[in-house]
Amino acid sequence: MNPMPTYYGEPPIVQIGEIGVTSTMVNTPSGQIPLRGSQWTVVDQWSVTERTPQWAIVVAIVGFCVIFLFSLLFLLAKEQVYTGTVTVTVMNGPAAYVARIPVVNQAQVQHVYNQVNYVRSLALI
Repeated sequence: MNPMPTYYGEPPIVQIGEIGVTSTMVNTPSGQIPLRGSQWTVVDQWSVTERTPQWAIVVAIVGFCVIFLFSLLFLLAKEQVYTGTVTVTVMNGPAAYVARIPVVNQAQVQHVYNQVNYVRSLALI
């Protein structure tokens, strides 16, 4: 886990991955970027994998002792697992920072989008 960055007296308003936003600055692990006039982009990228669920493995092992061939059919069961990252980029002049935030469901993606939209509104003030 990354340690919390130092905010030099200003409390953080929003924390987006390792990016901390105060009322005047965007604090990143590589330095500070002024909030006013900053530009934010968000891209979500998903991948889907199939795997045998744990319950099917357990039932196949337990059933192996009772009904050999029937229990092996449980190993054919598959579930889809969604994994992804949300890439948040903040730029202001020559300074830029990219944060990649791992997500496992659409609610987490929407939360990041909401946070970035809020910070975009702060950058206009």
